[in-house]
Amino acid sequence: MDGATQTPGQGGTVRIAAIGDLHCTRAAQGLLAPLLQQAAAAADVLALCGDLTDYGLPEEAQVLARELSGVRAQVVAVLGNHDHESGHAGEVQKILAGAGVHVLDGEAVELHGIGIAGVKGFAGGFGRHTLGPWGEGAIKSFVREALDEALKLESALARLRTPQRVALLHYAPIAGTVEGEPREIYPFLGSSRLEEPLVRYPVTAVCHGHAHKGALEGKMSNGVPVYNCALPLLRRARPDGPPFRLLEFQTEPV
Repeated sequence: MDGATQTPGQGGTVRIAAIGDLHCTRAAQGLLAPLLQQAAAAADVLALCGDLTDYGLPEEAQVLARELSGVRAQVVAVLGNHDHESGHAGEVQKILAGAGVHVLDGEAVELHGIGIAGVKGFAGGFGRHTLGPWGEGAIKSFVREALDEALKLESALARLRTPQRVALLHYAPIAGTVEGEPREIYPFLGSSRLEEPLVRYPVTAVCHGHAHKGALEGKMSNGVPVYNCALPLLRRARPDGPPFRLLEFQTEPV
């Protein structure tokens, strides 16, 4: 999964094609390859925003690895909630890493001069409606999970030294990109706790998935764009356009 339009150290335009929520099943052989190759052909980096598999099964990850075999671009990904469904998230990650995918879980990577920090994220709600750690132990554990994911994101962001930085998530860090979903499920689609490190360590853009019926884009409190790259949303909202989000960045010579 190599190849790019830019020679390392040269600077210029770098393109990232972002897609989330592939939900690859064991029966998806041959179905995702055309989309993935189309996206990768338009970009230097293919970014996958979680829910890579449907039930988090190793067999599904193996199908996805084969679908990615024809991709001629660097591939970076985070896992989503579906990738954890069957308790084999570690094996899913290992299979995809073996296929050359940079699977990030609180880590950062630099590809073609662009720094990318990735984490799954978690739920909990937004703004003044964010769930607090009060009451039963189960509630405190839920909030702790959201805090842990935010801390992992902060740790990854702190490692980046590139002028252009992208955050790759599955859950949304703002309410703006989940608008369109039933309001009752907003708290399960993301958390403002993810926005806090993104403001503390500013990025150029944020990509996430998960909200299939949300909005295509929004902005954080500091004006940074947030893009909802869920494949079902892209297909529905842009029926005549490519079903991926293409971002362009200018890099400087090193």
